[in-house]
Amino acid sequence: MTKKWTGLAGIALVIFAAFYFLKPLGSNYSDSWEDSLLQEDSVQVDDSKKYLYGIDVTGLNIIEGTVEKNQTLGSILSPFSVPYQIIDEIAKKSKEVFDVRHIALNKKFTILTPSDSAQAKFFIYEPNPAEYVVFDLDSLEIYRQEKPAEYVTKQVGGTIKNSLYVDMTAQGIGPDLVDLFADLYGWSVDFQRLQKGDKYKVVYEEKLIDGKSVGVTEIKLAYFEHMGEPYHAIPFEQNGELNFFDQKGNSLKKAFLRDPLKYSRISSRYNLNRFHPVQKRYKPHLGTDYAAPRGTEIRTVGDGTVVEAGYSRGNGNYVKIKHNGTYTTQYLHMSKIGSGIKKGARVRQGQVIGYVGSTGLATGPHLCFRFWKHGKQVDWLKEKIPPSEPILAENKSAFETIKFEAINLLAGIPISNSDEKLMANESSNTTSGVSGE
Repeated sequence: MTKKWTGLAGIALVIFAAFYFLKPLGSNYSDSWEDSLLQEDSVQVDDSKKYLYGIDVTGLNIIEGTVEKNQTLGSILSPFSVPYQIIDEIAKKSKEVFDVRHIALNKKFTILTPSDSAQAKFFIYEPNPAEYVVFDLDSLEIYRQEKPAEYVTKQVGGTIKNSLYVDMTAQGIGPDLVDLFADLYGWSVDFQRLQKGDKYKVVYEEKLIDGKSVGVTEIKLAYFEHMGEPYHAIPFEQNGELNFFDQKGNSLKKAFLRDPLKYSRISSRYNLNRFHPVQKRYKPHLGTDYAAPRGTEIRTVGDGTVVEAGYSRGNGNYVKIKHNGTYTTQYLHMSKIGSGIKKGARVRQGQVIGYVGSTGLATGPHLCFRFWKHGKQVDWLKEKIPPSEPILAENKSAFETIKFEAINLLAGIPISNSDEKLMANESSNTTSGVSGE
């Protein structure tokens, strides 16, 4: 009997905590059931009409298909009596919304025609699972919308047996969550040197379109245990900004991301006496090399201004960014520089500035990342970047309440072996939202 009541109490605690974490933590948030009911009462639905992609399709024929090899907008629409002049005008007008030259193989499209005519009125194209582009062939209006989305809170726990990426994906978790987790703990844990037996727990939000996952939108709460040392990531709103803090109230956020690429492998470190693989001689290597496939997105580690963006024989395509009076970073050997990245451009932390390549003196695709402090190149991996502001004295009481709930919720998440391939547990509360029409 004692075990039964203990189990029920634990379930109730997890349900309460999961519901609690659906709210903005640390804020004065409250639900108004009366407001919700009033909003529901104010919505009126005409059951006699049928809608698709936000369009009233009552009385229209719906033809669905997928793009075949070498198909273009013209070849798709020409069997539906759409004049060439309209196709040409649509193609020219659409460039700012969606360039029809990027219509791709196996992507879904829908054509709407009147019941008494074969001439298409609408062409709808889905460039990805989350969005669609509507081409109104009568008014020549073109617009892009997101599909209705559902947001589900899930939780998972596991043990490191191989690597963070291998063990998380073995549990059915996509790479989005691995990247977010690695960014969150980037300055607390060296993911290049994890130990077998390290543990992780995470509560996260997943976005669903048509019942299928299209990615993880955010981490809500997390825990990592490295060599027996616990690292909590507890969300708390302070000064109007939601950040993560450890159990002592220190911020996990830093001025810079830990890595310029999403979770990847370091292939060469800062070394004052490295043998150069191309020049075949010993010379200082003043950067950190990240091995990654060609075309991998490169992101700036912090806010700043582009001071150089171009090509040189040794560096290949490169970008150099000044962050403030102390720090400057440089990104070498890009296959190409990102759109809009030029001298004088302002960039934000995490913004894509280019793509991995092997231009210049490089034997294979990788990123050479260089870091300056007070005008001198230093070892990026050994730098102690100051954290953001810790929990303020006036917020400590509120933070302790949030921390108590967070630790209790984390305690209820089971740790599973990656061998078991246990899928992430969906929490007992989900949130639903609709984007677009």
